[in-house]
Amino acid sequence: MFGDEELIKLHRKRATQVANIILVCFGVVMLRLWYLQVYKGELYHKFSIQNRLRKEIARAPRGMIYSANDQLLVDNIPRFDAVLTRQYLKNKKETLSRLSSILGMDIKEVKQTIKKHSSQAKYRPIIIKKNISLAEVARIETENAFLPGVSVDTFISREYVDSEVGAHLLGYISEISQQQLPKYRSRDKLDYHLGDFIGQFGIEEEMDKTLRGDNGFEYVEVDALGRKKKYINTDNLFQGIKDETPKPGKNLKLTIDRDMQIAAYEALKGKSGSLVALDVKTGKILTMVSTPAFDPSQFSRGLTTEYWNSLIKNEENPLRDRSIQEHFSPGSTFKPFTAIAALEEGIIDPTTKIRCHGTYRLGRRVYHSWKRWGTEKVNVTDALMQSCNIFFYKAATDMDIDSLAKYAGMFGFGERSGIALPREVSGLIPTKEWKLKRNGIPWQQGETLSCSIGQSYVLVSTLQLANAYAALATKGKLYRPYVVDEVFDYNGKQIKKFEPELIREIKLKDSTWDVVREGLHKVMNEPKGTGWWRRGFGNNMAGKTGTSQVIRAQSAENLYSKCSEMPYEFRHHGVFVAFAPYDDPQIAVAALVEHGCGGSSAAAPVVEKVVSQYMQKYLPEKHKVFAKEEKAQYMNFLRKRNAARAKAKAQEEAANTPETPAANRD
Repeated sequence: MFGDEELIKLHRKRATQVANIILVCFGVVMLRLWYLQVYKGELYHKFSIQNRLRKEIARAPRGMIYSANDQLLVDNIPRFDAVLTRQYLKNKKETLSRLSSILGMDIKEVKQTIKKHSSQAKYRPIIIKKNISLAEVARIETENAFLPGVSVDTFISREYVDSEVGAHLLGYISEISQQQLPKYRSRDKLDYHLGDFIGQFGIEEEMDKTLRGDNGFEYVEVDALGRKKKYINTDNLFQGIKDETPKPGKNLKLTIDRDMQIAAYEALKGKSGSLVALDVKTGKILTMVSTPAFDPSQFSRGLTTEYWNSLIKNEENPLRDRSIQEHFSPGSTFKPFTAIAALEEGIIDPTTKIRCHGTYRLGRRVYHSWKRWGTEKVNVTDALMQSCNIFFYKAATDMDIDSLAKYAGMFGFGERSGIALPREVSGLIPTKEWKLKRNGIPWQQGETLSCSIGQSYVLVSTLQLANAYAALATKGKLYRPYVVDEVFDYNGKQIKKFEPELIREIKLKDSTWDVVREGLHKVMNEPKGTGWWRRGFGNNMAGKTGTSQVIRAQSAENLYSKCSEMPYEFRHHGVFVAFAPYDDPQIAVAALVEHGCGGSSAAAPVVEKVVSQYMQKYLPEKHKVFAKEEKAQYMNFLRKRNAARAKAKAQEEAANTPETPAANRD
């Protein structure tokens, strides 16, 4: 048995051990407290503060877009969105029911929106409804206590000043889709998320990285339910936590003339077609319009189902940019390039005359002119003036299709122009090799005849036509078209200036240029010219009318039947291209009016309005002089025509008047 003294020693030893353990534990606790509160105190203080804060993205405003005359085309306006953050969502059923009632939405639609974003982090806000009204904003803010996780986000929306005018050129922005996320993250090296807006069409897409600024952020204090309490300003509690100011995107100044753009849109309104006007000496795009169009502001505000359906179900396809994304047969507007090939290859010369009658036979096939009858012999300038198919058929009989393709290619046909806009088509200029690869059969000479008048396989875009005629106007200078003139920041400091780029200088004989340009001048300035009646006054245009066949005429009767009486979808397209003024060309304009029947009747009036707008605005004195001369020429023509008609009528009456018997004469 232990004695009392030994028992005391044992207990004392155990007490010492326990005390040491307690001291060690206490020391560990104190060391941990020192580590957390002193050594890591600043870090964990920051974490604790951040638990009370919510980081909200401050979206950078996109750069604005201006016309060549410094008129605002695309602006930024504030928009309000109802957003929900799942991290703070409480009483889900009750909250969603109240929110759907405020927003006038079906609760199933709200749940579907949340489900769509279920893969993203819970702390990321989800846009439930875009572009909510001020009344809806007020209700959400008033009932904020009953809507945990629900808030109103301010978003800078795009407003396109002229609505549908130039919609395809300017483009639009819209929310990035799930399918686009990987592509754009890889392309731009940015961490895009659902809910971010990007350029999806036109200039907005092509210049997206320039127009897009750098987003900032701000911290707001929230309660346990995620409701905003106050903004962080000078409260000492939050020292060291700073907001980051967003950096606005860069602004663009375009080469587009807004007045000409509006004139083109009004001239094409109610039609399906396109128009491109450019500066022949630089390649600057002055006008680019496609109709029917759409309102790009709707995409930024948030598309309604009704509006989206109205676009995708429209058979005229308003989302398609007809100026660069569609190609068509150029019809007779291609004849100047056939004439160039024939002149340069020595197949014809300026004095060659061919009878312009109604038909031409090659082998077993009969080729028709657009005029049923004709006996007059014409040279190449008059063949262009009267648009004589037979002249070009006969010239093409001795022409190799590869030669025609060579000269057409010089003027930019069959290749993309390189304009900085998405989804441009290249068109088509056929060759022997192309047909053999495509169809597995050799080229037939009869196909060259059809191609010589811009039909068959030949396909061009409106932009290509305008640029090719600009090269005709300048006697061989083919520029790359461009639409952005300048990039500058919010302080007006120029960051980049775009300069003209000469693609190539086309070398032809001087006589070839003179003959072809003279023919185009006669088209508009001689009474027999196919564009005489549509030239207007004061423009001094040179140009060419054309008809783009939609379906091949199976017989002469079909060919000469009245186009306006055909079913709409079978009517030919009207094409017209011109440059002006003839003595010192400044502008080239091409227009296509789908199912318009003829270039003279449908497309020429559209071009005339745009050229007239240009002449009155930039060359007013010349416009007045030309108008005076052309009106005098027109009045002189009318006097001669009326005198000839009066003489013919008198002769006819004299021939029909019975002769008075000699016995009754005085």
